[in-house]
Amino acid sequence: MHTSLVITIVGDDKPGIVEDISGVVLAVGANWEESRMARLAGKFAGILRVTADASKSRDLAKALTALHGITVVVETGAEEPEVPFRTIGLELVGHDRPGIVREISSVLAGHGVNIEEFESEITSAPDSGDALFRGRARLRTPPQLAPDALRAALEAVALDLMVDLKIEESGFRNQDSGLV
Repeated sequence: MHTSLVITIVGDDKPGIVEDISGVVLAVGANWEESRMARLAGKFAGILRVTADASKSRDLAKALTALHGITVVVETGAEEPEVPFRTIGLELVGHDRPGIVREISSVLAGHGVNIEEFESEITSAPDSGDALFRGRARLRTPPQLAPDALRAALEAVALDLMVDLKIEESGFRNQDSGLV
């Protein structure tokens, strides 16, 4: 029987980390399903999902933690219930300041919205060179949430934060079968 494992890895960034990890995954007969990896403040940070024989999951965790210079956490994936949801894309751009992520995530949590993916960065504004916050997220909203209510709440916070906001609605989806 196969099981899904979610693995987080953090360590000093250097060439060959992904090769080392993928070699261990292959050596135990696991399959690399999906991943997100980045260099952050000189560190390698990654999260990946692999499937493996349930009997091999302990061997995989042991082999990964034996790799030198990285910290590894291995968790068994959970079954997700099949419920309809709406997918929404969210983009934010504005002058950087503390609290942007907190304010936006507070509105989302208050409306029962799950952040499925989020990435952000600080860049320089083209004209002034000022620090700009840029954020992109893929959100999963409950089917009963009116898109206009979420949009209004996000726009109110965006106005207070002085950030530009772009919302892209993708429609209702079912966990496994796509658009409903």
